[in-house]
Amino acid sequence: MTVAGAGLSENAMGIRLLDQAKAAYPTIAKSWVDTGFKNAVVEHGARLGTTSKSSTITPNSAASTSRKGGWVVERSIGWIMMHRRLARDYETLTTSSEAMIHIASIDNPARRITGETTGR
Repeated sequence: MTVAGAGLSENAMGIRLLDQAKAAYPTIAKSWVDTGFKNAVVEHGARLGTTSKSSTITPNSAASTSRKGGWVVERSIGWIMMHRRLARDYETLTTSSEAMIHIASIDNPARRITGETTGR
């Protein structure tokens, strides 16, 4: 997971994410990218030996159900946004935002396992 400032383009961010994924998982063979990433990310994935496919939306269905696996991302973002501090962009540093997302990502399954509720 990477958090970046608004000044970084989607293509630059996509290339950074592919580099991180390939470094962490050298055997990765396939990735899906949003249509906003254009061809630069797909071409970079090919140079890394990863097949990158652009997810497309079918015109006759809802966006969240027509993208393959898109609902997983939307659901995860929804869970993270339940934490008050992540509902708005309060953090000055991107590393602080990453830390808050990690905490929220740990808190959600911990609440399910223990059955306890935590203050938000």
